[in-house]
Amino acid sequence: MKTITSFAPIADKNSRILILGSIPGAISLQTGQYYAHPRNAFWRIMGSLFGFSAELPYEARIEALQQSGVAVWDVLQTCVRSGSLDSAIEAGSRVPNAFQPFFNSHPKIEQVGFNGAEAKKSFTRYVLPTINSKSLHLVGLPSSSPAHAVNWETKLGAWREQLNL
Repeated sequence: MKTITSFAPIADKNSRILILGSIPGAISLQTGQYYAHPRNAFWRIMGSLFGFSAELPYEARIEALQQSGVAVWDVLQTCVRSGSLDSAIEAGSRVPNAFQPFFNSHPKIEQVGFNGAEAKKSFTRYVLPTINSKSLHLVGLPSSSPAHAVNWETKLGAWREQLNL
């Protein structure tokens, strides 16, 4: 088992939507990039929803998200996990990121989308009781992970519908 540490958020002062994963997978940790696994549908979904190519260089994809008002982060700051699966997170090891200061410095965020069940579960358990969430609209999204066996059209449609895009 290994202690995993998440990345800094991708966000700017104009962010309106925050997409939260649980914590980066092994390939993302190796590359230092969110959603780096080639079979993860995140960038393809974002590109389809916000009109940019998922094949752009990483920095250009980040810029496109920010221009679209989208922020990306993870619920967990650290945890103990072997491999990349959320199911491998060791019980009792979840430490959430500091969300109240983040929301205070990004006041335009009004919608939070959870990329998968673990992100929603951890946020609900470890973060929600500690923040002022009156103005946040929280939505569960099907995981963009290749381990979540839902076809592309269904995933994209659910993301579009849940995020009201």
